[in-house]
Amino acid sequence: MKKLYVAAYHQSPFGKLMGMTVPDILANAVKGACAEVGAEPSALDVASVGAVCNLTLNEQGLLSGLVASVPGLASKPIESVENACATGGEAILSVGRKLLLGDGEVGIAVGYEKMRDAEGKMDGKNIGRVLGLYSHPDERPGKVFVFPHLFAEVMDAYMKGWGATEADLAAVAVQEYANARHNPLAQMRKNDVTLEKALAIEGINRYVVDGLPLKTYDCSQITDGYAAMILATEEGLARLGVRKSACVELAGWGQATDPLRKEGRDVLHPAGANAAMRKAYERANVKPADVNVAEVHDCFTVMGAIGTEVLGKAEPGKGARYWVDGKAAPKGECGINTSGGLIAKGHPIGATGLAMVGWCAWQLLGKVPAELQVPSPRVAATFNIGGPICASVCTVLKPAA
Repeated sequence: MKKLYVAAYHQSPFGKLMGMTVPDILANAVKGACAEVGAEPSALDVASVGAVCNLTLNEQGLLSGLVASVPGLASKPIESVENACATGGEAILSVGRKLLLGDGEVGIAVGYEKMRDAEGKMDGKNIGRVLGLYSHPDERPGKVFVFPHLFAEVMDAYMKGWGATEADLAAVAVQEYANARHNPLAQMRKNDVTLEKALAIEGINRYVVDGLPLKTYDCSQITDGYAAMILATEEGLARLGVRKSACVELAGWGQATDPLRKEGRDVLHPAGANAAMRKAYERANVKPADVNVAEVHDCFTVMGAIGTEVLGKAEPGKGARYWVDGKAAPKGECGINTSGGLIAKGHPIGATGLAMVGWCAWQLLGKVPAELQVPSPRVAATFNIGGPICASVCTVLKPAA
């Protein structure tokens, strides 16, 4: 099987895209990634593009046709993908599979989300309703904001099942806000969140669901943003004129999907997530101990803990402690979510999975700010989920050999 390489990664600052239209967003994403390698869009053979709220919030379908509208991309194999919050990861796998099937040697994966209006304002109630559509219909009644409620239940189960405390899980948010202060592309880069602030019920910080432990600082952001990644085979790199040493290898990947309904599943031992991560490690021929860079899908702090366990960096129930002990810090045992994660970097849903892989690539190439750079990065892993730990996409990156 041919090897696949991340030849370029480009993203917008996360936060607000203001008056930028969807056609403009996609064109900027494609052209921005191409500019990273000094190529024109016509050098791309295939593409995949994803977003989640494009129909409901942006009233725009058939995103593949908008990508094909970028000069140089007409009449090429392009598809739109959607897998809830795992859409960005799915776009990467879609491009990789096209290349492995022989549809070309160079491809681009694009993801975006625009959840605010032209003035940067958001309708939180409507966004909550839209995102709730990605849950099982039987689990929506009685929940004003479906996903915060579902993950508040997961957080409660984690605390009761493993004896973790609110302070243990708040350690995830505290570290990520600290990381985001050094990431110029992060949405919450100007915010300082201490453990005391994350635990105090004051200001914007409050319990989101009555009777459950989830608080505002345990939650990811409502975010606009886009990201694009160019993947290439060795032949593709040669055609682009990109040195292999300037790239990282997409060495392993795994994808699995569990039933959408959360009830009846053991979400503290997520079967699909663990299966996808195992497959990614097998394909890359690495073990969890080899990984010292990672980005996990911390839509809520409890997923920072569970994600650490899916990576294999902590035993089940010990993921939160990994953060409390400082092992997930940039200079710790394994730098996890050094970008700031979804909680502080931001969560533009369709771009999130791409941003995880892109940041890990930058880590392996030594391109992140010094304060966030993991010393001697060896192997990177990502864990991207959609729904109530339903759809899982995992990847493993290595320095290109």
